[in-house]
Amino acid sequence: MSKAIRIHEHGGPETMHLEEVDVPEPGPGEALVRHTAIGVNYIDVYFRTGLYTPPGLPFTPGMEAAGVVEAVGAGVTELSVGDRVAYAAPPPGAYAEARVIAADRLVPVPEGISDEQAAAMMLKGMTAQYLLRRTYRVQPGDTVLIHAAAGGVGLIACQWASHLGATVIGTVGSAEKAELARAHGCTHPVNYREEDFVARVREITGGAGVAAVYDSVGRDTFDGSLDCLRLMGTLVSFGQSSGPVEPLNIGVLAQKGSLFLTRPTLFTYTARREDLLATATELFEVVGQGAVRLEINQRLPLEEAAEAHRGLEARRTTGSTILEPR
Repeated sequence: MSKAIRIHEHGGPETMHLEEVDVPEPGPGEALVRHTAIGVNYIDVYFRTGLYTPPGLPFTPGMEAAGVVEAVGAGVTELSVGDRVAYAAPPPGAYAEARVIAADRLVPVPEGISDEQAAAMMLKGMTAQYLLRRTYRVQPGDTVLIHAAAGGVGLIACQWASHLGATVIGTVGSAEKAELARAHGCTHPVNYREEDFVARVREITGGAGVAAVYDSVGRDTFDGSLDCLRLMGTLVSFGQSSGPVEPLNIGVLAQKGSLFLTRPTLFTYTARREDLLATATELFEVVGQGAVRLEINQRLPLEEAAEAHRGLEARRTTGSTILEPR
């Protein structure tokens, strides 16, 4: 037996409860991982509320964790018992002391990267990698806008974009978050509660607009994000913390300057194992070099997962949040 957070019905954070669960032996192509640190991400909220459909009810949320391989199933050759590994992959199930998962979704954690770091950066860091290096490939001299710049993805993306030679504009919700973003590569933090971010972006860019907007907020920022783009700029809409974006007349993209729009997901970009390993390797490299440093600003025991979600939804958190199994 092991302990895991279980959700029996969709709803608020109060629907999450710590329960005893059976952990099966790994089948062919699977591995049993004993978790040492678990990442918390906004996608977990989407599954909890039912915005995203889980495999069924009840279920265990969580898409990201680090730990140690305790057993492997038939046909698994890329991993061995005792290996330190991390993952950011479906299906949900990370809010647990241990779980069985497809072995080809597990990435070896290199020396110099702690389990906490791995759990805090796999989903958010690999998201930053595919956003900045593959969706719109940031070039030296670019100016880009990153929404939620003081959040988990935001702090990593600001540093990484700055490392790539870009000027970074970032939206934040408080003076404290503005200072945090500035300390992590954001040249121009914009407090959206006090300033019109579209007007501020146009001012900073001399009216030209930015090469790309990376938008995880969704409904509240979508229209403004389009208005921040330069001619033939790219809006990367990769999340919806404020709610889903309303249906769009694509003619708007032509009217606003032949814009590009994409709605990507990490799990598409890492569906092939070779892409997963390449993405994780580049992330480990920039962290190992010190070009990107991780901020783990919230640590809670596994049984307090509901409180972690309350903080996330209230936008009280900065950087990464991790849950600690006993």
